[in-house]
Amino acid sequence: MKRDSKRPKNTPQRPRQSGDGRPQKPHAAAHSGPSSGQHQGKVENRNRPNRRSRPDKSATDTLYLYGLHAVRAALENTKRRKMRLLATENALQRLGEAVSNSGVSVDLVEASSLDPLVGRDAVHQGVVLECAPLDNLDASELFHLAHGKLILVLDQVTDPHNVGAILRSAVAMNVDAVITTHRNSAAETGALAKSASGALDMIRLIEVRNLSKALEELNSFGFLTMGLDSEGPQDMAATLGDADVSQLTLVLGAEGRGLRQKTRETCSHLVRLDMPGQIKSLNVSNAAVLSLHICATAQRLRK
Repeated sequence: MKRDSKRPKNTPQRPRQSGDGRPQKPHAAAHSGPSSGQHQGKVENRNRPNRRSRPDKSATDTLYLYGLHAVRAALENTKRRKMRLLATENALQRLGEAVSNSGVSVDLVEASSLDPLVGRDAVHQGVVLECAPLDNLDASELFHLAHGKLILVLDQVTDPHNVGAILRSAVAMNVDAVITTHRNSAAETGALAKSASGALDMIRLIEVRNLSKALEELNSFGFLTMGLDSEGPQDMAATLGDADVSQLTLVLGAEGRGLRQKTRETCSHLVRLDMPGQIKSLNVSNAAVLSLHICATAQRLRK
């Protein structure tokens, strides 16, 4: 996940269609369908993810995190560089020892004075943390995952609200790491951190320039790498029932177009979610938590 604050900070992006499968055909829907509240169907150009790559962050970048859970996790993260905390008296009390233990400079403010920093629509709960983006971990960190159990890979998922929700689910499901792409992935923003509810500062994030090569390395470690695809030839639950599930990697595709062809070719299995209801399409963040729960359950039952 790229840390870039040169774009306007903490500005909620328009929800985009999202998917873990290939582009939808008229008679089939991808498992990761439109974001909540959106209609399914053809993705219009104005809703397509921004395909431009963003420059790497610099040491002078500044990020404004907001919301009690996101700020508390950032304060407790010793790897996060914190400059200043702006908080109401009530928010400061609710954050408790996380503030004193962090050693961060504190400014007591009125809640209304925080709106210009994060936007009037942001639910800041009376607290904003001025800090630096997290340092990127890169492909050289993959060897640390050789003995991991569950890894999540995001193939160019760009919506910050989706990514934030996915990170929250990943922490809840005890995922060892989340791997993202260097290009065309969600930037670290206040909106993403708020959606993640603290998970952004709780999980190992690795950003790779060549996702196919990273998947090949995970395959060499013994991971079963599963790409979620609405037209995948194998049912996910059935695949897990027949395979060694001690090391699993789940790969989710981008909003709208799903997994890229090279990613599909590199995964050891392409699997689908067989759901019993009339709707066969899920938002990518919903598909993530359901799939991760299936993986974690399979691992627990096979111990």
